[in-house]
Amino acid sequence: MATAPDAVPFRFFDLRVERAERLSPSMVRVTFRGFPDDEALAGFASGGRDQSLSLFLPHPGQDAPVVPVDAGDGSAIFAAWRALPEDVRAVMRSFTVREQRRTPAGTTEFDIDFAVHEDGGPACRFALAAEPGRRAMVLGPAVAENTSVRCQPPADTDWTLIWGDETALPAVAAILEWLPAGARTRVWLEVPHAGDRIELKTAADAEIVWLVREEGAPSAAEAVAAAELPEGTPYAWIAGESGSVKALRRHLVNERGFDRCRVTFVGYWRRGVSEDGLRDDPALAEIGEA
Repeated sequence: MATAPDAVPFRFFDLRVERAERLSPSMVRVTFRGFPDDEALAGFASGGRDQSLSLFLPHPGQDAPVVPVDAGDGSAIFAAWRALPEDVRAVMRSFTVREQRRTPAGTTEFDIDFAVHEDGGPACRFALAAEPGRRAMVLGPAVAENTSVRCQPPADTDWTLIWGDETALPAVAAILEWLPAGARTRVWLEVPHAGDRIELKTAADAEIVWLVREEGAPSAAEAVAAAELPEGTPYAWIAGESGSVKALRRHLVNERGFDRCRVTFVGYWRRGVSEDGLRDDPALAEIGEA
């Protein structure tokens, strides 16, 4: 008896901007729906938490991102995309799905929260100028259980440690909403401005510390090193600037005695290096990306 083929975990989805909202000085939320109609996003299936995807954006003057999706399978598509001139091929960046939901009309939409700043790159400029109808594309999840959900606390976890900067704030917010009621959680969030402190909803027993850079807050490793941590078996999820992630992971494993297999760490960016450089530099590959 023939068996049904496994579902493809990731697919390309054509998108249009539905709306955009400024959440804080450093964060803009863009809501996407399917293009040319809502049915184009019907198969999208975020696994929640730190669900990541690859977002493809058009260059100025382009109506839609240029992605050669007819080139074949995934590897062939990316080879064809890389072969295009840089000023033609779509800008590709990695982002977290902040939330996926069904609308009152029964269609699907999802949010991406963009960290924005002065002299930002193409993704920052896209978010700041986002208007309804603007085109984009994602290589996103088509099944909820997929490898781009990295926050996976083991079943025997007694408490969770979370650290993230502004680029990880959407993932942290989604993880806090996902954690079960009463789950012991210690959270440190590093942001540029006092106005970037946003309301975070959670049923977990979470203690949240905001580290505001304009107020002279200590580094991630310094803040955690000075903290008294709970007893029991921990799980850690840390993400953001790769240098900070490495320093904090080193502290947790070498000085706090965390099992390295219980520390999920992701370098979303690195000071002085574009995301293209982060992807292409094998010396940075172990840091990972969103």
